[in-house]
Amino acid sequence: MITIQIQRLAHAGDLPLPERATTGSAGFDVASAESGLLAPGERKLFATGFAVAIPLGYEIQLRPRSGLALKHGVTLPNTPATIDSDYRGELKVALINHGATAFEVTRGMRIAQIVVARVEPAEFQSVNFLPATERGAGGFGSTGLGG
Repeated sequence: MITIQIQRLAHAGDLPLPERATTGSAGFDVASAESGLLAPGERKLFATGFAVAIPLGYEIQLRPRSGLALKHGVTLPNTPATIDSDYRGELKVALINHGATAFEVTRGMRIAQIVVARVEPAEFQSVNFLPATERGAGGFGSTGLGG
């Protein structure tokens, strides 16, 4: 288990720290520190009131909450959104409303979930040819599934 330091910013007030709904939950629910109306098709950034210090070798992924997506069409336009280990600013969540009606985000509403993920060090090596595979350069739908 790793420890992630979290700083409650002045406008976080009494908002709860990100927390898992159950012991088996992969994601930690995070709440909005502000209220706002999200019109159909609109994208907007919502503050959480927290900043974090993610250990080197890890990232935080912001992901949608399935209930908001299913019931209201509200999701993240860039999912998963990556928070890098060297970022120390406030966590903010970009939301988009794919629903047919306006959606009201209220202060304290759980709007996303945080998943902590290990990031493997890697480097790109330039080569003239790639090793062959059975699939080769076949793209979307090339395996014959779904269409």
